[in-house]
Amino acid sequence: MQFHHHGYVSGDPRIQPPASSGIDRPAELPGEVDVLIVGSGPAGMIAAAQLAQFPTINTRIVERRAGRLEVGQADGIQARSVETFQAFGFAEHIIAEAYRITEMAFWKPDPQNPRNIVRAARTPDDATGISEFPHLIVNQARVLDYFAEVARNAPTRLEPDYGYEFVTLDIAEEGEYPVTVTLRHTAGSREGQERTVKAKYVIGCDGARSKVRESIGRRFVGGQANHAWGVMDVLAETDFPDIRTKCAIQSHDGGSILHIPREGNFLFRMYVDLGEVREDDNGKVRETSQEEVEERANRIMHPYTLQVKHVAWRSVYEVGHRVTDKFDDVHPEQCGTRTPRVFITGDACHTHSAKAGQGMNVSMQDGWNIAWKLAHVLDGRAPEAILDTYSAERQVIAQNLIDFDREWSTLMATKPEELEDPTQLEEFYVKTAEFPAGFMTQYAPSMLVAAATHQEIATGFPVGKRFKSNVVTRVCDANPKHLGHHATADGRWRLYIFADAPAAGEPSRTTELAEWLRTAPASPLLAHTPEGADIDSWFDVKVIYQQDHTGVDLGTVPAVFLPKVGPFQVTDYEKVYAADPADDIFVARGVSRDGAVVVVRPDQYVAHVLPLDAMDELAAFFGGIFVRRLSAV
Repeated sequence: MQFHHHGYVSGDPRIQPPASSGIDRPAELPGEVDVLIVGSGPAGMIAAAQLAQFPTINTRIVERRAGRLEVGQADGIQARSVETFQAFGFAEHIIAEAYRITEMAFWKPDPQNPRNIVRAARTPDDATGISEFPHLIVNQARVLDYFAEVARNAPTRLEPDYGYEFVTLDIAEEGEYPVTVTLRHTAGSREGQERTVKAKYVIGCDGARSKVRESIGRRFVGGQANHAWGVMDVLAETDFPDIRTKCAIQSHDGGSILHIPREGNFLFRMYVDLGEVREDDNGKVRETSQEEVEERANRIMHPYTLQVKHVAWRSVYEVGHRVTDKFDDVHPEQCGTRTPRVFITGDACHTHSAKAGQGMNVSMQDGWNIAWKLAHVLDGRAPEAILDTYSAERQVIAQNLIDFDREWSTLMATKPEELEDPTQLEEFYVKTAEFPAGFMTQYAPSMLVAAATHQEIATGFPVGKRFKSNVVTRVCDANPKHLGHHATADGRWRLYIFADAPAAGEPSRTTELAEWLRTAPASPLLAHTPEGADIDSWFDVKVIYQQDHTGVDLGTVPAVFLPKVGPFQVTDYEKVYAADPADDIFVARGVSRDGAVVVVRPDQYVAHVLPLDAMDELAAFFGGIFVRRLSAV
């Protein structure tokens, strides 16, 4: 965390000074906004937390509830999401609060007595060390609380406007605020009254029954499956030995349970298989009582017993696997003639079972993806054309999720004796570990992701996939640091310059690139950073030398890696790093000893890999995204 560069900070450094729209922010929802977010679920709150970092962007988020969510439905937090939390500044806090999954146990019918279940296998949750962050379980409501705190402490002082439900919207062909949104008060003295808000853009984060989706003519493709599950968060007495371990339990009659311990060391969640649903059921299965769910759980767990003492939350649902036909309001006949104004995220555009633990996680990546792109457009960094990439990128990811979840749900619901191999379920869990951890996302080439022409010089940073951090040494103070952990959700692009073999300051391609970045008109730092702004305000440039930290003399490091920032123009020393001989990042991430430039987007995805001397390619890439240099905002 960096602070003091704008002057001494005596209070909590996480609370940023209010600026622009955050100064005297009106309590009443205004009639005109830049971005209106509908729904304060995971996608909506991460979008709000991101947009709140931009003082000149007037963002509001409306929620039909009268107050904060108290009991959340989702609870699984994949490692990719914890990486995201790190960018927003609360990973350490939520890790301390959450339950950590380290392994999964698989229970199956006892071959000697099939009416009983026995533990058949244990598998590590992350056997390959795919992330330095853990797989967590924590109440969705707490995730929303953390994002709300980030938004509230940001320069815009953004907080949800509770008690408004979305009714409909209309999109005009022109005008500064072309989207007219009709809202209805759901609480207080004005309950039932309607009002309108005009917006430049709208993000629909209003769930599976999304009215925003309906208002732009989008529809789900897919359907309901014919299988039902009862889910319950409970306190209970039991003799089941793995009650504090994540478990997949398959019984002799085909019924199954996905068991997940919850944070706090007492509560746990069970997804209990309720079996096939008749085609003419018409939702009657959703009336299944808690007593029936508990009875079914006890049959599946035999010879162990479960006595529920307290139910914190419960539900019954049918598995559905559906994706909308597009994630924005531009219809096929309009493509190329206009850019989107309305976007949908999360459950509003993809639904699936909860057993893969993906819903909240994928939804948050939806929200982050569209938020930083809107920020780029609204503060003048990039043209509206980048907004077309939201649906193009995220719809593919949603379909991949549906395909994965369909296979996992089917395996969970299949009788053990009907599986092709007795170990098929646990083998699928291990084989596909990268997907549920959130690391299979790989964006295709676009204006925001280059072709992987030079991938061989940095094989551990696949273009289109998330930047996988590694330990390096910060030269200024010899502190070991994860290189990616300094990348906060501030809207900046990262340029990681992996130096060639010569030492700092010696004649080298690194030195030549540094001089070009500092002085050449085509350098993205000079071509696109607003005049009068800090040189690192839009591009965060870091260098990683091959020598250990004792072999890097800060007095010889090129000036572009030691920028002067803030109103007092003090030097930022946190841009210069050295490889750790005990865990050399060049080896760990397959980076060529000839050096490389790794370009990373504001949402932590690798956008380009280039040789150190590919200045023209670097300039051309950013020239296709950013507008030319502006006056300082």
